[in-house]
Amino acid sequence: MEDNKKKQIPTNTITRDVKNLAEPTGNIYESVVVLYKRANQIALAEKKELNKKLEDFKQERDTMEETFENKEQIEISKYYERQPKPDLVAISEFENGELYFRKAKKDD
Repeated sequence: MEDNKKKQIPTNTITRDVKNLAEPTGNIYESVVVLYKRANQIALAEKKELNKKLEDFKQERDTMEETFENKEQIEISKYYERQPKPDLVAISEFENGELYFRKAKKDD
């Protein structure tokens, strides 16, 4: 997800023309499915990366009362909170032609 820093992706929602989103696939519903699948891939990758980084801080504790957080753990969490949302990243990639998608072949 480090490459998301390099791209200029807005961190808030933008009103978009539905016709422009439908152009690459020819159908707005197909475009939405492509965007959904890509956003899901991005979200899963970010979650896996975050969990890997936070695993270093995991300690075996019996109760929730004994759990504490340190500054590094908080900073890592804040970094991921500031990142653009997966759906905004997917839309940006889709609009810039950076996504590869194809339709499944129909069996006759």
